[in-house]
Amino acid sequence: MKRLITMLLLGMLALAGDLSHGISRAAADDSGLTPEQLAMLKGKTVAFVPLSMGFDLTEGWSAMTRKQLEPLGINWVIRDPNWSTDAGAQAISTLIANKVDVLVVHNPDVQSYARLLKKAQDAGIYVVQVNMQSAAHTDAFVGGNFVEIGESDANLMVAKCGGGKGSSNKIAIVQGVLTAAASIERMQGINNVLSKHPEIEVVSNQAGDWDASKSRAITDTVLKQHPDLCGVIDFWDGAAMGSGAAIREAGKQDQVTLVTAGGGEQSACDNVSNGTFTVIDISDVRTQSDDIAKSVEKVLLAKQPAGADKQILYTPLVTASKETMRPDTCWSLKDYKTN
Repeated sequence: MKRLITMLLLGMLALAGDLSHGISRAAADDSGLTPEQLAMLKGKTVAFVPLSMGFDLTEGWSAMTRKQLEPLGINWVIRDPNWSTDAGAQAISTLIANKVDVLVVHNPDVQSYARLLKKAQDAGIYVVQVNMQSAAHTDAFVGGNFVEIGESDANLMVAKCGGGKGSSNKIAIVQGVLTAAASIERMQGINNVLSKHPEIEVVSNQAGDWDASKSRAITDTVLKQHPDLCGVIDFWDGAAMGSGAAIREAGKQDQVTLVTAGGGEQSACDNVSNGTFTVIDISDVRTQSDDIAKSVEKVLLAKQPAGADKQILYTPLVTASKETMRPDTCWSLKDYKTN
C-alpha cells in the first residue's frame, strides 16, 4: 500500500510538472516562433528606461510588453529615473556597462540621451525608442506621429473656432517640454494647418512641462485675459486635466473646446464622457506595446549588428469624442497589471 501511494504521489508530481511545462510551451508556441528562434531569445535581457513609472503610458507599456516577452524567456527589467534626466542618463550608462541586450528608452527630449543611445549601439546593444525620439536614430522607434496629431488638433480648432462658428477665433496652446520631440513635431503639424488659416488667432503658446498644475495656471490666466477664448490645445491628457479644471471653474465648458492627446487609458474616455475634454487624439498603448515587443523580437533574431537596420512604427491615430467613442476605444490599466 505504501508503495502504491508513493507511486501515485510521484505520478501526480510528474503530471503537474508536465502541465506546467505544457502551459509554458503553449505560451511560447502562440508566438509563432520556431524552437530555434525561442532558443535565441531565452535568457536575453531587455531594460526599460521611462521618463518615470507611475502613470498610464509607462505603466501600460511595461505591463503589456512584459506579458508578451516573458513567456519567451526574455527578462524584462525597469530602471525608473522618476522624472530626473540625470538619473535616466546614469541608468542608461550602467545598463550599457552591464551589457544588456536591448534598451527600450522613453526620451525626455531630443538631446539628453542621444550620445548615450549611440554609445549603446556602438557597444552592440539594440535600442528601441518609444513615443518620443531623440536626435539619435536607432534600431526602432515606436510611437505616435506627432505631426499628424498636431494637424488633427489644428483642423479641429479651425472647424470649431473659424468662420464665426465659436465664441471667437482665439485659441491657446499648452505644450509639454519645449525640447521634447512630442512638442516640436506637434507644433510643426499645428503650424502646417494654421499657416493656411490666418483667421485663427493664437493668443497664448506656453510650456506646461507635462504638469497638470502648470496647465491649470496657464489656462486660468488666459481665460481671464481673453474671456471669449474659443479653444485650448493641451499636448497631453495627464496635464490637460489642469486645463479642463480651469475651464470648468470659469464656467466655460460649453464655450471652450479642449483637445488633447494620450495613450487611451480609460480615464481619458471618462474625461471625454464627462465633458472635461472635447476630443482626445489617441495613440493606443495596446498597439504600441505590441510594436515594442515585435521590435525587440526582430532585433534579437535578425543576427545583424546594432543600428544596422532602422525602422519607424507610427501608431495609427484614433480621434475620440462623445460621438465617436466605442466600448473598446480605451483600455484599463488594471486589466494588464499583475503586480
